[in-house]
Amino acid sequence: MAISSIEKQDDISNDVNSQIGLPALDLSVAFPQATPASVFPPSASDYYHYNDLLTPEEQDLRRKVRAIMEKEVAPVMTEYWEKAKFPFQLIPKLATLGVAGGTIKGYGCPGLSLIGSAIATAEIARVDASCSTFILVHSSLAMLTIDLCGSEAQKQKYLPSLASLQTIACWGLTEPDFGSDASSLRTTAKKVDGGWIIDGQKRWIGNSTFADVLVIFARNTTTNQINGFIVKKGAPGLKVTKIENKIGLRIVQNGDIVLNKVFVPDEDYLSGVKTFQDTNKVLAVSRVMVAWQPIGISMGVYDMCHRYLKERKQFGVPLAAFQINQVKLVLMLGNIQAMLLVGWRLCKLYESGKMTIGQASMAKAWITLKARETVSLGRELLGGNGILSDFLVAKAFCDLEPIYTYEGTYDINSMIAGREVTGIASFKPAALRQHSRM
Repeated sequence: MAISSIEKQDDISNDVNSQIGLPALDLSVAFPQATPASVFPPSASDYYHYNDLLTPEEQDLRRKVRAIMEKEVAPVMTEYWEKAKFPFQLIPKLATLGVAGGTIKGYGCPGLSLIGSAIATAEIARVDASCSTFILVHSSLAMLTIDLCGSEAQKQKYLPSLASLQTIACWGLTEPDFGSDASSLRTTAKKVDGGWIIDGQKRWIGNSTFADVLVIFARNTTTNQINGFIVKKGAPGLKVTKIENKIGLRIVQNGDIVLNKVFVPDEDYLSGVKTFQDTNKVLAVSRVMVAWQPIGISMGVYDMCHRYLKERKQFGVPLAAFQINQVKLVLMLGNIQAMLLVGWRLCKLYESGKMTIGQASMAKAWITLKARETVSLGRELLGGNGILSDFLVAKAFCDLEPIYTYEGTYDINSMIAGREVTGIASFKPAALRQHSRM
């Protein structure tokens, strides 16, 4: 019996529909020739034995952080990065790193050396940049602000639970209209009986969608100076919403914060923040830590490429056998050695009391620039797999972009260093410079 053309079309349509929505092949089946980042590669980037510069305690910390990150975070990071969701079940595991609070002594904090805190930051970022940002915002910004600018009562009240990650903190300085020009922020703090009324808006605030403690900066309506405040989760008038559609640091939950007549009691006023310049005490340390994030990201990308080039074969030989690939791999490795030594020297300058804001700014700017080059080379080496987050490099490529921008853009940090070496500020046109607070 003849089959009508309509019946034939229906059969074809049904056959096509049966293929739609099938789950992706397991990566080990689809591409068995190379190992994905869920099984993290061995460390291979310390070519000049930088580890020898660390104390035994710092070396132990490095091994501990590396082991936990590779075992607990690497297997799930791609899944959560793709979903742009935070893996809350990992917070107890991240607490076992013992790095929240960094260099802070007492109050349940680890009291690490600056180098120890920096190398821990790099080891976290080596596996996942979002986790390192989560820790940095919580520890090197929010906790450090409470430690440097808070009262003894505030330190005893907030730091112990923050150190154990039983509570989480965020740090709110940036606003929709003021990023690089943060000193011009418009959020206001009006003194009233028993406390302060905060009105305004913050943007790009990491951890803010679930933070228990929000460190907020606002302009005192009486003095016109910038002051600091601790706002608690759930405060009446506080609203936090997630920023969607990011291409980088997708696990980090950045938020928009709206403060509508939020009351902050006097006990949560940070008396050590009297002007915008007081934030520099915190930013000096955090900028050092942020400079170590791209170092860690580059280390992870190099490790991934080093393993991939030896596993993946074309034309009957491993990709590592081709001269051009070896040249790119060595260029990546050389960049990492230079970045490590700049980061190490910056820590030593800070510890000796010699570090200037220009030195910190130049280090952050230059290291992120070289990291961009390093990760771009990694993207080339992985070919088609260089655009899959499963093999780390594409994910790292995207994660590096916000780090290139936050804690001072490349250009702003370069101009801070430029001002220091020339004695001439170039942040605003000459006619407007008299109003700049930078």
